[in-house]
Amino acid sequence: MYTRKLISLVTLIFCLFFSVQSWAERVKDLANVAGVRPNQLVGYGLVVGLNGSGDKTPFAEQSLRSMLNKFGIHIPPGQKTNAKNIAAVAVHASLPAFAKPGQKIDVTVSSLGNAKSLRGGTLLMTPLKGVDGNVYALAQGNLIVGGLDASGKDGSKITINVPSVGRIPDGGMVERSVNTGFNLGNTITLNLKDPDFTTATNLVNAINQKLGAGTARAEDGDSVQVMAPRSRNQRVAFLSLLENIEVQAGSPSARVIVNSRTGTVVIGQNVTVGPAAVTHGGMVVKIEASQQVSQPNPFAGGTTQVTPNTAISVKNQGSGRMFEFPKGTSLNDIVEAVNKVGAAPSDLVAILEALKQAGALKADLMVI
Repeated sequence: MYTRKLISLVTLIFCLFFSVQSWAERVKDLANVAGVRPNQLVGYGLVVGLNGSGDKTPFAEQSLRSMLNKFGIHIPPGQKTNAKNIAAVAVHASLPAFAKPGQKIDVTVSSLGNAKSLRGGTLLMTPLKGVDGNVYALAQGNLIVGGLDASGKDGSKITINVPSVGRIPDGGMVERSVNTGFNLGNTITLNLKDPDFTTATNLVNAINQKLGAGTARAEDGDSVQVMAPRSRNQRVAFLSLLENIEVQAGSPSARVIVNSRTGTVVIGQNVTVGPAAVTHGGMVVKIEASQQVSQPNPFAGGTTQVTPNTAISVKNQGSGRMFEFPKGTSLNDIVEAVNKVGAAPSDLVAILEALKQAGALKADLMVI
């Protein structure tokens, strides 16, 4: 008896421990440090060395002429090069926060013209610029293309994946760093990835409990300002401690997400419905009209009358049934009731839309 109680107690503590841990999330998973973010870079360049699968566009020809002129090779005006092994491409990359000159980043190369494939090509040195027009990196290297394009003389053709896009791992060299403002002032700001007043309040309470009262204060439902040391070394250690503090995130609002293209339906855990009745399955309403003759008695003095007679019948096609949802019905009840009738995703969407229009669905219905 004692052993059984001990096992039950251990099981209860085990379940409570993991239930609490499942709700707690680290600060680094809930929020971003303001200013510490990647920056997008883009550039225009030429890919050479293609096996006859290059561009046949005027801007590719113009780019080739411009490049050759820089090396002292002048092509007479009006004479075309008819080059088939080059392709005009757009090059883009993401510059991580705190990236320093000399570090390498991955770049993606995409064809701008009618090049059939970039397989086997080499990107020539391409400056990558930020939104301010300054050059932050240089890209160059051999492309890795996962797609394949092949065709025969009889017109047959096969294409696997997208051969007009390739990547160059470590193909970009950082030339200029971006000032993040990380070491400015005596405070840092945490921006929640999903703004929520409850999460912001819990975040402030968790930080103040861990680091002392008055360390953090909420600016709004999205931002929390935290007092931080001015020294860079101390600030890095401070953020290392800060980002690992566990916070209980607020419960999200009740939502039902419907993907109209794929039929995917996602129902949040807080979704409930009010009192409602739902009918699933096809129903046929049949109306039949007939004539009924009313004949009076021989000595009544009346006249013969013809009166219409209408009969209405309702026939259920298939296994459609009606389910009644009482007040406070949960997600499990909805799913169980819909599964009983074998509803398809489209049927579930129709049921949810009808419940929303009737005012019984206590959630936001979002169609994407």
